[in-house]
Amino acid sequence: MKKRILTGDRPTGRLHLGHYVGSLNQRLKLQDEYEQFIIIADVQALTDNFDHPEKIKNNVLQLMLEYLSIGIDPKKTTIYIQSQIPATAELFVYFSNFVSVEQLSHNPTVKSELKEKRTSKTTFKKSTPLGFFTYPVHQAADIMTVNADLVPVGEDQLPHIEQTRDIVRKFNKTYNSNFLHLPKARVTKISRLPGIDGKSKMSKSLDNGIYLSDNKETVKKKIMSMYTDPNRIHLSDPGTVQGNPVFIYHDAFNPNKEEVADLKQRYEKGKVGDVEVKDKLYIAINSFLEPIRERRSKLEKDTDTVMDILYSGTKKVRIISDEIIDNVKKIIGLQY
Repeated sequence: MKKRILTGDRPTGRLHLGHYVGSLNQRLKLQDEYEQFIIIADVQALTDNFDHPEKIKNNVLQLMLEYLSIGIDPKKTTIYIQSQIPATAELFVYFSNFVSVEQLSHNPTVKSELKEKRTSKTTFKKSTPLGFFTYPVHQAADIMTVNADLVPVGEDQLPHIEQTRDIVRKFNKTYNSNFLHLPKARVTKISRLPGIDGKSKMSKSLDNGIYLSDNKETVKKKIMSMYTDPNRIHLSDPGTVQGNPVFIYHDAFNPNKEEVADLKQRYEKGKVGDVEVKDKLYIAINSFLEPIRERRSKLEKDTDTVMDILYSGTKKVRIISDEIIDNVKKIIGLQY
């Protein structure tokens, strides 16, 4: 049997190029090698959107459109909705006994996201919702709901996978079992893409990304406004390539490696301007996005079929997860 992969996204908005390099491209490559599951994490999205649930529901279809338009094949990949899998909530309760408050407090990803949300979300300024604080444990339950072996993630999510591994180790040791698999993280070569504003991470909340659904005019405008080398005033000034967002994007999306090498060499010598470098980046990224736009346009004309794919995947996971939770109860000794 093929080993299982679990990955997914929160339905809180459109997906961008950062999502693509962080995990989406891995899903495309690995769906032929593994039994792949993609979770649309609507319950997790409630942790910081509980007062606007309509935002989450409206984005479920958008996620499905983006998955299918980039090439996720429902014959190879099972896509499902988190809230419709009751076994996950039960597994979360069992797992919560193997995590301390102190561990969650020191989780670097939780600390980083909490700092970001406190500056942008009024609901987080005075207190932290328990649902947000405990979501790494819920994520562990998601992974084990299908007993996954591999979790493709960006490097910023590595602490969550290690948290899951710690929970699984403790669970198996406590109950003298090896039923739950010890999942491994798989990190992409370019696991984090900077924002077009030069920030360290492309983010929906910072609105500093190029989205998979952006039209060509929007892509052009965003690329031409991109942050480059702040110390380069004139075209003839030698520029810095290392850490320059424009060249990071070239490395990620421009298939013409000779062109990229030439641009870097001339940029460092002050023999090419930012406009030419950005123009060539626009051509590369637009060429990457155009077939995605075309597929999405066709899918938007038959959304019933798109949602049927989600419903079918969810039914499949309910069967799998119910069997897993039954085994977990037997292992713990909850048989009456």
